[in-house]
Parts: sequence; C-alpha cells; structure tokens
Amino acid sequence: MNNKTIEINGRTYSFPTQAPVVVVCIDGSEPAYSGSDNGGYIERAVEAGCAPFFESMMKTGTYRTANSVVPSFTNPNNISIVTGVPPQVHGICGNFFLDTEQDQEVMMNDPKYLRAPTLFAALQKEGAKIAVITAKDKLRKLLGNGLDFSQGNAVGFSAEKADEVSLAENGIDNILERVGMPVPSVYSADLSEFIFAAGVELMKHERPDIMYLSTTDYIQHKHAPGTPEANAFYAMMDRYLAQLHELGAIIGVTADHGMKAKHNSSGQPEVLYLQNELDALLGKGQSRVILPITDPYVVHHGALGGFATVYLESAADAATAIQALSEYAGIEAIYSREDAAREFQLPADRIGDLVIVSRGGWALGSSPDKHDLSGLDVPLRSHGGLSEQRVPFLLNRQISWDSNSLRNFDIFYAALNA
Repeated sequence: MNNKTIEINGRTYSFPTQAPVVVVCIDGSEPAYSGSDNGGYIERAVEAGCAPFFESMMKTGTYRTANSVVPSFTNPNNISIVTGVPPQVHGICGNFFLDTEQDQEVMMNDPKYLRAPTLFAALQKEGAKIAVITAKDKLRKLLGNGLDFSQGNAVGFSAEKADEVSLAENGIDNILERVGMPVPSVYSADLSEFIFAAGVELMKHERPDIMYLSTTDYIQHKHAPGTPEANAFYAMMDRYLAQLHELGAIIGVTADHGMKAKHNSSGQPEVLYLQNELDALLGKGQSRVILPITDPYVVHHGALGGFATVYLESAADAATAIQALSEYAGIEAIYSREDAAREFQLPADRIGDLVIVSRGGWALGSSPDKHDLSGLDVPLRSHGGLSEQRVPFLLNRQISWDSNSLRNFDIFYAALNA
C-alpha cells in the first residue's frame, strides 16, 4: 500500500492511490437542522423517494452538517474548500470587494487575489490527475490557479463556456460532443447537470485521481426544499452520483452556503438599505457600503444578501453607526474590522471598518436605486449571513469526527484520509 502524503497550507493529505476522489459543492444546499426553514434539500428529496443514493450515503456513509465560511457566499467558500483553509489564509473574502489600493469596487475572481495555493496544484505537481468542473465561469480561473494544462493530467472548465473549451486553455476539447448536451443557459438547472454529465464522462475515460464539481444555486434561489422543482434537481444529481459511486469513486458532498427566504408573508423582499440609513445618520459621502454577494449573475437575488461591509470616512463614526444600526430588526450583528476578522477568520485588509450581518429572514442592500429587482419572478431567497452558514457534509465512507467541529473546507481532508 502506498502511504504517500502531501502537505498543503499546513494540512497533511493522503495521496489518492486507492480510489479516485470526487468532491461536490452543491451551491446553496440548505441542510436539515434545527434552524432550517423547511427541512433540508437532500433530506426532503430522500423523503420523497427520489434520491436513493443520497439515502444510502446517509445510512451507510457519513451524514453530518458543517459550518461554511462567513460571508456565506460562493467564492470564499469554494476557495476555502479547495485550499482547506479559511479566507484569512487564502485571501478571498467575497465575490466582490473594494480594492483599496486602486479605490475600485471589483470582482474577486482574479487569481492575483489568492494568497494560498490550491490542493489541486500541489497534487498535480506530485503526479495526480486533476479535473475541475464548475458551473459558472467566474470561478474557473480561481479554482484552476497553478494547474498546468499542458501536462496532459489536468482538466478545468466551466459549463457556462463549454463551447470555448480547448486543449491549450482547459486541457480538453470536444467536451460538448462528448457530453452530448448543448451549452446550457446560465440561469437554468441544466448548467449544473452539465457538470455532472461531464464528470461521469471523464471518470469513465480519463479517470482523474481528484475531481471537483461545483454547481450553481439557480434552483435554490427560486425553490424551497421539498418543492417539486427542488426534488427533481436533487434527483438529477443523485443519478449521476450513483454512477460515480459505481465507477469506484470516494465521494464527498458539501455546500458553499445554505439558503433562506428573505421576504414577508405577502412575498415582498425584507431589505434594509444600509447606504440610505448611513447617509441619514452620518451624512452623504461619509460611508461606503460594499455588498460582497455582487457578481455578474444577480438576476435571481438582485445583489441582496445577508452580509455587508462599510467603509467610513471617519473612524470616530464607528461607535455611532454600531449603536444606531443595532436597533434595526433586520440586523443580527455588527462587528468592527478587527472583531470581524477574528470572528470569521477574514483578511482584515480586505473588509470594511464595519461588518454587518442580517437576520435570517432579512437581506441587506445599498440603496434602492442600486438594485434591479425586475428579474425576481419569485419571492426573494438569498444567503450570506450566519443563518446560512450550516451546510451538508456527506461521504460514501464513514468518518468519526465530532460533527460540531466540522467545516465545509474539511471535505477533501475527510475524503482523502478516510
């Protein structure tokens, strides 16, 4: 037996010699736990009898919940999962942030913002075959950072840009022909199905040692757990996971964040527009609200989430803002920069003077004119705060860790060392 190990970002992983390892990040997969609204997506699909493989994982493998990174957004959590460490180490603390050196609000999808290597790059250097497939292209370069696609042992692409895949850029070509599906709409469940279909195709023929599949939360933003649409989506994933299991893979499943309803009983969004409130409190131009949920795909959430950072012109205004905003019903907690960095293991130089987290049923915005809600064809569901921090943590193997200490970024450690 080969007991080769590799150390990356202070953690020791077993080299994948016994079986291929597939880790899946189900974007927005709210689990069943005491604070969830309608039970969990996986659990409700199992109850409906349409997810037999998930049921087998729950009965004979590992079935827990874990804590995600806060802010509970896509980019920081996906990067935590593939580096095995929190944002304080890898540097990615949102989908979007204020680059104070350039005084520009920018997307946090450029590898130049990474401060730690990924597990994939380290394993490839040791000879492992790697496949990284993500639904949206915004993550592709971050997840593939450090991979050499010219070596013949690494593949990385997004379903969104599957028609642009090439050997030089992605380590593979003809993926549309091989999968047998057209390029999916970015606002569809098909976007996630494409990555699973591609994953099964690669496992059958290339058989990578490590595979990472990262979905989109299009369904979860629109449909609560247990709805027909949600159950159909999880049934689809269940079928592909069963195929990967039959192909001999060790499978780990987690999520980047959960998902909560952010609307009142009449279906109207419950939103606290922070820039309006701060302008009234401190005066215009004295604060700047940054919403890290912002990305190119805001149709289904309007850039409204549960986490915001605030930059102040005067540090003396911090105490005034904290005292006043703490009285609002929609706010769960307000932190200073230092306290937020310590509490959530965030890079202090990439967050504001204040960090604000909303309550479960509320979202945070900037000002109404900054949010286009015309694309919301169902009541708002979103994420970002502590109320969306719990995520599923499943493997088709058993582990014996304390469930209260699990993080979603432990999933590769658990899968490789199981």
